Parts: sequence; structure tokens; C-alpha cells
Amino acid sequence: MEINWEDFTKIEMRVGTILTAEIFEEARNPAYKMTIDFGTLGIKKTSAQITKLYKPNDLIGKQIVAVVNFSPKQIANMMSECLVLGGVEGEKVTLINPDQTVENGTRIF
Repeated sequence: MEINWEDFTKIEMRVGTILTAEIFEEARNPAYKMTIDFGTLGIKKTSAQITKLYKPNDLIGKQIVAVVNFSPKQIANMMSECLVLGGVEGEKVTLINPDQTVENGTRIF
């Protein structure tokens, strides 16, 4: 399906820094529960099925790209507030991140 520029600009992708990451024991599929600092947008919670390539301690301090304007979604016992982006190859998800440090909350186009 083709979209136009106006459709694309509705998707608010921002850079954030992972503050906490822990095993999400209540999730149906292996996942981590994370809090992410998006600067002036605040700190948001999410979960991500990224357990094949990452360990929780390796994620802390890492900058990522996430969609921050989805409606909150209940995942197990947590309300997810953003969607972390990654490249998906089967069960392996590689996080998308800037190659240089940028300010948290920086918009991606």
C-alpha cells in the first residue's frame, strides 16, 4: 500500500535512551520490559521481543528509535506507551539506533 507524505508525517518517530530493561516475566513471548527517556516528551514504558540478540544490562544507556504517538496498549500487566523499532529476521530483532549520540526526543524523518 502506498502512502503520501501527509500519512508519513503522522508517524512520530523519536530517539530515546533506555533507562531500565528487565525480563518481562508476565509476557506470553520472551520480552523485556523497558523505560525510555524521550527528553521533553518524558519517560515512556514499553516491552520488546528483543531477547535473542540483547541482554538487559547491555540495553541500558543505548539510544533507540521508537514510535511515540500510538495509543497505549495493554501487554500482560503493563501499559505500553511506545513501539521500539527494529529490523526483523525470523525471531531475531535488531534495534534501530542513530550512529552518533543525539538529544533524546530528536524527531526522525
